Amino acid sequence: MSPDPSSVRCHVVTGKGGTGKTTVAAALALALAADGRQVLLVETEGRQGIAQLFDTPPLPYEERRVAVTRGGGEVKALAIDVEEALLEYLEMFYNLRRAGRALRRVGAVDFATTIAPGLRDVLLTGKVKEAVTRRRDGRLVYDAVVVDAPPTGRITRFLNVTGEMAGLTRSGPIKTQSDGVMAVLKSPQTAVHLVTLLEDMPVQETADAMAELTAVGLPLGSVVVNMATEPVLPEHDLTRAAEGRLTGADLAPALAAAQLHEVPALADALAAQAVEHARRWAAQDELRDEVEALDRPTVELPLLPGPMDLGALFELAGRLEEHLRSEVAA
Repeated sequence: MSPDPSSVRCHVVTGKGGTGKTTVAAALALALAADGRQVLLVETEGRQGIAQLFDTPPLPYEERRVAVTRGGGEVKALAIDVEEALLEYLEMFYNLRRAGRALRRVGAVDFATTIAPGLRDVLLTGKVKEAVTRRRDGRLVYDAVVVDAPPTGRITRFLNVTGEMAGLTRSGPIKTQSDGVMAVLKSPQTAVHLVTLLEDMPVQETADAMAELTAVGLPLGSVVVNMATEPVLPEHDLTRAAEGRLTGADLAPALAAAQLHEVPALADALAAQAVEHARRWAAQDELRDEVEALDRPTVELPLLPGPMDLGALFELAGRLEEHLRSEVAA
C-alpha cells in the first residue's frame, strides 16, 4: 500500500544516473518546507550536487540553511561524510570519539569501510534515521527529511544493507542501531520516490527498482517523470508527421509567402525535423503508458530552459507541492 503522504517524514529520492534525481530532491525539499516547515536535505554520495544547485560553498558535515520558503519555512542541507559519521557512531555507542580520531590518522577508517563495504551504507542510513527521529524539547526537529540517495541500481542494497548487517550480529549497539534504522525505513514514515525520464532505459530501471524495493518490504512513493517536453505541433499534425506524411512540399508555400530564400532545401529540412520530433513524441507517449502501468502516483516536471538556479528549483517545487496536495486529498 502507498504510504499516506501526510504522514511521510522520510522522503528517499532515487533514479537512474542522468535523470536529475538531485534536482528533484532539492525541489521536493523546497515544496515540503512551504508554510513554515523545517526540512533537512541530505546528500549521501559526496558529489556536492546540493551545494551547486543552491549556489553555496561545499557543504561540511553539519546542517546549514540553504533556502527560506513561503511562511518562514527553512531548508537545511547536510552532506554526510563517512569518516565523521563513523566518529559520531563510535562516540554515541562506545564513547570512543578520541580513539576514532586516532584511527583516522592511521587510515583505519578507510580500511574498515574497504573490508566491510556495507559499513558505509550503515553509517549513512543511520545518520538519516537519527535526523528523522531527532527531538528537541520533546518535539521533532524536522518536519521532513529528504534524502538524495544512490541511483536505482544501488538503492535497494543501500536501504536494506542495515538489515543485512543486522543479521551478522545478535546483540549489542550494531544490532540495536540496525533494528532502529530498519524500523524507520520500512515504516509508513518513509517513501522511496523514483525519478525517471521518458526514455527506455530509465523507465525499465524504475520498474526493476520498484520490484526489488517491494520484495524487501521498502515502501514506495511517487514516480517523478523529469524533464518532460511539450509537443510543438498540433495533435493532427503530430500524427501526420509521425506517419511520414509531412513533406517539404507541404511547407514550401508558407515559406515562400514569408519571402525566405532557398525554400525547397529549407522546407525539406524543416519537414525532416518535424517528422523526427513527432516520432520522438509518439515514443514518449508509449513510455507514458508504461509509467502509468507501474500503478504509482505520478507527477511530470517540465524541461526548463536556461540554467537550473534557485528560481527554477522553486518552479519545480510548485509542481511538486501541487502533487503532494493532490495525494493528501486523495
